[in-house]
Amino acid sequence: MASFWDGTGRLPGLRRAAEAVGQVLFPPVCPLCRAATAAAHALCPACWTKLAFIEPPFCAVLGTPFARDFGEGALSPEAIAAPPRFSRLRAAVLYGDTSARLASALKYADRTELAPMLAGWMRRAGAELLAEADLVVPVPLHRLRLFTRRYNQSAELARRVAAASRVPYAPLALARTRWTRRQVGLGRDARRRNVSRAFRVPDEWRARLAGRRVVLVDDVFTTGATVDAATAALLKAGAAAVDVLVFARVAAGG
Repeated sequence: MASFWDGTGRLPGLRRAAEAVGQVLFPPVCPLCRAATAAAHALCPACWTKLAFIEPPFCAVLGTPFARDFGEGALSPEAIAAPPRFSRLRAAVLYGDTSARLASALKYADRTELAPMLAGWMRRAGAELLAEADLVVPVPLHRLRLFTRRYNQSAELARRVAAASRVPYAPLALARTRWTRRQVGLGRDARRRNVSRAFRVPDEWRARLAGRRVVLVDDVFTTGATVDAATAALLKAGAAAVDVLVFARVAAGG
């Protein structure tokens, strides 16, 4: 037993031994296809290659990938035609079959064990945003939806992103005050009407939010209606700026 002791009251060697035994008894598998993997919380090579990770060059505001490099600060036609309320958006991957399965499993199937993997990819994609952030805030659920779902997938991601980046996590800085329909299946205009004035900053958070730069975290960016409404509430309460970080974003025109 002495070989497992580190002199601090902990037993890290014993913990590592237990983890090794666990990997023998329950070898790690891909969370999507159940194929064997070399490490826990990782995709197999086949599933990994089906993810479209977003790399430069991309739109400086919307994070939309470009086919060629137009230079630093280049904007997409969408960002020029309809500038968003938030300052910048970054996403880890493009929304497709595999990323949709991951997002759906986290959101609807109680697969919270996926959150560390997705949050790690998000932290890499949003490194520049997090380096300048004062607070990380998740897009909140209405309390009734939170009761039925039992957890907020955006909060699961935001908490891990904040901890790994050493940025204060503020899950109560934004509240969803109005029950809204699910956005799935709604058109762009219907989505905006659905979430209009659905968010507010609680009075006790206004002083702490004033002048701060916020990274707003959500799972998927589609039309931007939800994060736009949430950004409006944060800016109205005095936030200096809001950046958005998501796991997956729909491609322009998608």
